[in-house]
Amino acid sequence: MTYEHEEMVEQQADITGLLLHHVYAPLVEDQHVRGVLPVPPTAEAVRVVLGDKDEYAPGRLTAYEIPLRAGDELRTPHDVAALLRTVHTGTHIYPRDRVGTVMGMTLFTVDPATVVPAPFTNDDWSLTLLRCLAFPATEEHPRARLCGFLFLAPDRLRLYLGTEEEALPGTTAADVRPGGALTALLAALPSLLDEERLTATGTDDPHCSRVVDLTDW
Repeated sequence: MTYEHEEMVEQQADITGLLLHHVYAPLVEDQHVRGVLPVPPTAEAVRVVLGDKDEYAPGRLTAYEIPLRAGDELRTPHDVAALLRTVHTGTHIYPRDRVGTVMGMTLFTVDPATVVPAPFTNDDWSLTLLRCLAFPATEEHPRARLCGFLFLAPDRLRLYLGTEEEALPGTTAADVRPGGALTALLAALPSLLDEERLTATGTDDPHCSRVVDLTDW
């Protein structure tokens, strides 16, 4: 397996992992993900099938082929989702050579240069954060384990975290704001849970021992 082939397979797997969520939750309006198809590696693309929930008939499903290569970089799973949200809403005119069929489904080949991706939403950010905490990339035992979560407001997400730190018995809740530097927050989160100046105890939340306010972090 060449490096390029392995790179494409890994990216395909990441995209599939993200879009699994939209088998049940609509990706756009009432449209759900009904399939993610691997394109031959030489094509450097992914095909995503959209349709109504519980739909199986090929004639009622639409497939979109999206190139994965963007210059020297690869499009991320979120890039693919953003493009899908745009092309599946409104009216889009495709040249004849970009419309075809595959397995009985209409297939549109997307040209990202002609599409303005839909913006990254608070729910997108929250899902990414929750997935990273629930399924950490490293095999090392996480210092802060996600035990639950609650959406408090459009700009406020509460994370319930369990730690093995003796100084932090019970469950610690961390309030964060969707958006911002996700990677930095994930790296710093365990060390911020014992910040006394950010911590409140005796709150009205019976599911935790303390609440750490990281909304301004």
